Amino acid sequence: MRKIRVSFNLLFSFALLFGLFSPSHVLAEETNEANIKVQLLSVNDLHGRIDNEAEYEDQDGDGEEELTGPMNYLAAYLKQYEAQNENTLIVHSGDMIGGSPLVSALFQDEPTVEIMEEIGFDVGTVGNHEFDEGIDEMLRMVNGGEHPEGTPGYDGMDFPVVAANVQYKDSKELMLDPYFVQEIAGQKIGFIGVATTETPNMIVQTGNENLEITDETEAINQYVPELKEQGVKSIIVLAHNPGYQEGDVITGDAADIANGVDDEVDVIIAAHNHVKLNGYVDDKLIVQAYEYGEAFGAIDLEIDPATGDIVKKSAEIVIADKEEIEADENVSAILDTYEAKVAELKSEVVGEAAIDLEGGYGIRGEVGDNALGNLIADGMKEAMNADFAFMNGGGIRDDISAGDITFGDLFDVQPFGNTLIKAEFTGTQIEEILNLQISEQYGPDYSVSGLKYTWQGETQEVVNILLPDGSKMKKNETYTLVVNNYMYYDNDQMINEYGQNQEQGPNDLDATVDFVKSFDEPIKYEAEGRISQVEAPSEGNNGKDDQANKSEEKKEEAKENKEEKGKAATYVVKSGDTLWAIALSAYGNGAEWNKIFDANKDVISNPNQIFIGQKIILP
Repeated sequence: MRKIRVSFNLLFSFALLFGLFSPSHVLAEETNEANIKVQLLSVNDLHGRIDNEAEYEDQDGDGEEELTGPMNYLAAYLKQYEAQNENTLIVHSGDMIGGSPLVSALFQDEPTVEIMEEIGFDVGTVGNHEFDEGIDEMLRMVNGGEHPEGTPGYDGMDFPVVAANVQYKDSKELMLDPYFVQEIAGQKIGFIGVATTETPNMIVQTGNENLEITDETEAINQYVPELKEQGVKSIIVLAHNPGYQEGDVITGDAADIANGVDDEVDVIIAAHNHVKLNGYVDDKLIVQAYEYGEAFGAIDLEIDPATGDIVKKSAEIVIADKEEIEADENVSAILDTYEAKVAELKSEVVGEAAIDLEGGYGIRGEVGDNALGNLIADGMKEAMNADFAFMNGGGIRDDISAGDITFGDLFDVQPFGNTLIKAEFTGTQIEEILNLQISEQYGPDYSVSGLKYTWQGETQEVVNILLPDGSKMKKNETYTLVVNNYMYYDNDQMINEYGQNQEQGPNDLDATVDFVKSFDEPIKYEAEGRISQVEAPSEGNNGKDDQANKSEEKKEEAKENKEEKGKAATYVVKSGDTLWAIALSAYGNGAEWNKIFDANKDVISNPNQIFIGQKIILP
């Protein structure tokens, strides 16, 4: 599926193209023909998107969009660049696996590792997503060992993975080597890896209880002296840390690290927020090359052979335009193998729908729930044996048509690989959570299971919460609630702050698949009034006709919006995006943000709050 990739540094990108800023940075020493020329090719935030395709804005000034393809095209670019300089190393700065599509995720991301090995990566580090399934699985991916859902004989990564600040909480011992030294053309280059200290707050807790991430700058500075003692004067940091660039100014964690680390560090290869970085902080080159294998950093270094120091460094960010190169045959063969396996799995029938099952957000009206949301929430409740379950509308990405339900259908509905979390809450806290998810403009968000509630449109607050037996929920009693990890850690909600005695559960998709499989008859879920808006009575019939009319109007509007979506381009929101920036890139006029907002009211409740991973349409 194609998406339009929006540049976060549009003006700066064009300035570079037209020579307004120099892409090189020369230190005090001038270029010397005797210097050793070394090339680093860097990739970040792949997320197993080995089958990814995307469109980029015109990057080379020829008036044409760049079209990126699957990993076989990036492989061709990397091998082509490597052939131009025998002193080339291919590196990455984390999140190469995790949050992956079907073609990689169904095999524990081992297909991604296989492709990385075919390309010839030399060293990398870990990001937060390498811990998606816990410490043991991260170590298995690095060191090898078979997994029931993996590939036979998996033997780990054939290149070193380093992390100087990732340690066991109890023993304080590092999980991985802190650095790696590669000798090339007689020169020693040291690579130190670090992961963002935010990692423990962004990952599942089960399996990561003993994970501790120490300060990045302190960890780097701890090991620079060791490298110096070994005669290493050229030092590269692989940092799964974000940065932000406006013009030639870089800020954020990557910049803070550059300002804080020993000046023997020459280059910081950043990651995590999926943007373009190419600039300097404290004479240290900082590079980040977007995301998903759609681009790479081409970093040119010159090393003085007399001192071992890097005396010149520059970089360019190269879009892997598939129209400019032939796909790599070896990687294509690997992709074909797994895509064939995925095709078979995607077509596996796991159930049957008696009628169309529509999903999405809750809506205003007397009947505010939807069939698919009810189904998913019931499956979550069943999987975790909880009292209640809530499912966010933005996490329901597709509908289910009447007929056979395949694994691929359900993957399209829930593609994020979220994990279920159950915790304890008081009835008062449950009510507050429900209040927070009601938008003043658009009404409720969550689908619910285990309860019904009414809410007042004028105040956007819950009126009554009823249990399945018709009794009211007790505010002082403790209940168990299950949500997905995205919802649990959403800073705009209070779920994480309120939750007690947290329990980690299965993948949300697995819970839905298992629930669908449990039905002996075709599934006939319908909207049934689990969510109901209560308004002031109107003439004669307590407003029931008005409520019914509003509900039908909302359903018709949603149907029309879905039809329109099929005619428009889609875009996946990235870190740092705003509707203004997206409109500026898509239409050349940021003031047209309201056009995007109006077309996406089913997924965007507040134009000032859009979230990473949201799929929106560009009308």
